[in-house]
Amino acid sequence: MGTKIEYVDSSHMYATNYIRNSKAIAVLWAIFTICYAIISVVAFVTPEWVGDLDGDNSGRLGLWQVCTKDDVTENCQGHLDDVMSLPSLAFQVATIFVGLSVVTSLLTICSLILMFFMRSTTVFHICGWMQMLSAICMIIGCLAYPFGWNSDDFRKVCGPESNRFEPGLCGIRWAYPLAIIGCVDGIILATLAFILATRHVRLQPEPMYQSSMYKGEINNAYLTDVASIAGSRKSLNLQPVLLVAPPHHMGGGQHGDDTISQFSSRTPSRYNRPEFHNSMHQFQL
Repeated sequence: MGTKIEYVDSSHMYATNYIRNSKAIAVLWAIFTICYAIISVVAFVTPEWVGDLDGDNSGRLGLWQVCTKDDVTENCQGHLDDVMSLPSLAFQVATIFVGLSVVTSLLTICSLILMFFMRSTTVFHICGWMQMLSAICMIIGCLAYPFGWNSDDFRKVCGPESNRFEPGLCGIRWAYPLAIIGCVDGIILATLAFILATRHVRLQPEPMYQSSMYKGEINNAYLTDVASIAGSRKSLNLQPVLLVAPPHHMGGGQHGDDTISQFSSRTPSRYNRPEFHNSMHQFQL
């Protein structure tokens, strides 16, 4: 019985610790989900994917913006409301898919509100699929972007030597690696969301011990006098018997010493009768 109680206690402790750790991991997952959305938005809006700031035709290029700089000002061309006006089909594809990634990442954050109305496992499944879709769209955008480096507008900034996957005089700036980090981040967050959805364990109730259990059997370090006597009595399987002397009229007028001698001697004529044994059993503890 002691082994069973220890097993119940250990399983309950394991489940409780697992729930606490799962909650901490879920909070971290939510924080990194917000960070992933911020990364996606920054990579989408900034024209810092490639650029050349030291050449004669210095400028910067993003997904949907081409910024050229002269001696005084910087002129940026391209508008998000007219994606089809972008100079290359590859830039159009990259802009559309990265924009879908941004929208999906923002919807994932909004889906966290469903925790108050739906089961957490269902919400994790929804967010996991949305993050997976967002990561795939980001990957497609990052892969499609270099195919537009042979366009005329791109060569105005990076020189005629630029070609597909060859930036020419330009270099990779910080927004393009940030988008690649976002791809990896989205896949990791989607995988973690699926793990949290499938490995969810409910908190087990407190174990209910039997009412006949002694405290010494639950915790050996806590023993009272009554529990120690009861435990030793139970282990030896002894049943103490309390014997009560018969009335004086049954003893034939004998005194206390004679009464003790009566119990120590065998008198089958009087004490082996069924009525006497029944009266003795009534005083057993």
